[in-house]
Amino acid sequence: MQRIFSAIQPSGIPTLGNFLGALRNWVKLQDDHECIFAVADLHAITVWQEPAQLAQQTREIAASVIACGVDPGRSVFFHQSAVRAHAQLAWIFNCVARLGWLNRMTQFKDKAGKDRENASSGLYVYPNLMAADILAYHATRVPVGDDQRQHLELANDIAQKFNHDYGVAFFPPIEALVLGPAARVMSLRDGTKKMSKSDPSEQSRINLTDDAETIAQKIRRAKTDPQPLPGDPAGLDGRPEARNLVGIYAALADTDAVGVLREHGGQGFSAFKEALAERLVATLAPIAAETRRLLADPGTIDAILREGAERAAAIADPIVAEAERLVGFLRT
Repeated sequence: MQRIFSAIQPSGIPTLGNFLGALRNWVKLQDDHECIFAVADLHAITVWQEPAQLAQQTREIAASVIACGVDPGRSVFFHQSAVRAHAQLAWIFNCVARLGWLNRMTQFKDKAGKDRENASSGLYVYPNLMAADILAYHATRVPVGDDQRQHLELANDIAQKFNHDYGVAFFPPIEALVLGPAARVMSLRDGTKKMSKSDPSEQSRINLTDDAETIAQKIRRAKTDPQPLPGDPAGLDGRPEARNLVGIYAALADTDAVGVLREHGGQGFSAFKEALAERLVATLAPIAAETRRLLADPGTIDAILREGAERAAAIADPIVAEAERLVGFLRT
């Protein structure tokens, strides 16, 4: 089995986009990979976090991930800050990565915006920590969206430079995995923007703890256009909202746009939205119920994360200790 690493930030209850783009794939990957999954609380503090809220959101994300089907018995699941190897290796990679490489990272430019001089240095070197997250476990595959490919390329550059500088073949190459037909779910209010937990409009997203009526209402109100659904995917060109809803339905039904439009092509959006809402409720209702059950017992969540951190450290600590030895650090 190849080893997988992936992480999700603790920024509130996950959305449908997180589920279809990442969490559902995490569940499937457990069948044929050795999986290591993390709540990325170190990454979270690259921008200011209210401490009590960060702790609560870490538990919320953990509960949601488990409710989606990630099994802490089959996979290693923990919160990133509990394993010191991440920060230790990240510092080494801060000294391996070149400023020119980091200057090309588009996500820093997007997140810092025009006020980049006031952005934290942690946000700037975020990709180095991401590389450490993966390479501390010698993971060889990472499920990512297209927006993370550049960071993964940088992680490979860092691994290659480390190996070259120290004359070793220590860190393995990493392969990007882009999985699932709806890896990029868009806003229900604007089909050109990614569905996001940070969007100020609750109507823009489906949260994994939304009840059946809320889901149905959000789908009914989702932005569409006056034309009926086309008979084939070519008819979705220039119709981002229609394409988004068809993509969501396809992912839930484990089919593609062709299959969806074969069944629903020619319909108006009213009937299609009703069918889509029914599928969403059937999929998300068990997840919402299990998330609420877990959140009612935070001690159990903490125990799961603590045990996961111990298992993660057992893998990462020897790898990072060897990296430190290669650099020349004394082990006294």
